[in-house]
Amino acid sequence: MAWPIAEVARLSGVTARTLRHYDEIGLLPPARIGSNGHRYYEERQLLQLQQILVLRALGVGLTEIARILGDQVDELDALRGHHRRLVTERDRLDALASTVSRTIVDLEHSRKDGTPMTINRPENLFEGIRPDDVDASLRDFPEHAEAARRATAAMSPEEIEAGQRERTARMIRLAELMAAGHPADAEPVQSMTAEEYGLLGTIRSVPAEEYLAIARSCTENEQWSTAYEAIAPGLAAYQRSAMEAYAAARLL
Repeated sequence: MAWPIAEVARLSGVTARTLRHYDEIGLLPPARIGSNGHRYYEERQLLQLQQILVLRALGVGLTEIARILGDQVDELDALRGHHRRLVTERDRLDALASTVSRTIVDLEHSRKDGTPMTINRPENLFEGIRPDDVDASLRDFPEHAEAARRATAAMSPEEIEAGQRERTARMIRLAELMAAGHPADAEPVQSMTAEEYGLLGTIRSVPAEEYLAIARSCTENEQWSTAYEAIAPGLAAYQRSAMEAYAAARLL
């Protein structure tokens, strides 16, 4: 049985224009082209289209999809591989949803009581966040994002998770200094800021102007500020002030 391109588009939700593009780049040629010039697809092509759509949903680019499909021999083995990818992605999203849910509960309690939110101690504020998500948060710093990608590429998932937990722990320590009343330019805060600047340097050397731009992002980058504020209200501005004080004293 063969289905015309219009019917395949209706069944899959993919536009006929996209299907023609997939044919043009050799990703999904039709089973045959009729005398009227219309493309027709059989069951094998529909199975391949399903694989393409699953991989696209997982964020895989067309070039990589072509390589994956080119390496495959058996459709059943391919589907098993795609199922593993989907289960992994589901688990990641479940973990991320749990992280966000905990933060929502803390914020709701704080607003209901009418009191400032106390310092929270999530096991890992960044649980479920992938390196790609970190790349997105560094969109304003492409050179640093690329260096971070290279650094994480050689790390295991366990090592990445450990790094995320340590990042959360450092944010909590900074919040404790803020709660204790230390000014942002006080020695304990600056000592910790110097440690964090050193960690940045393990990825790549960060000049003063870029470091100041990163400091501004603590309050201007929504993803960053949300993470800080989930630990304690005012922490994003406190981190920014600490970094600006460090740059003024040691980098400029």
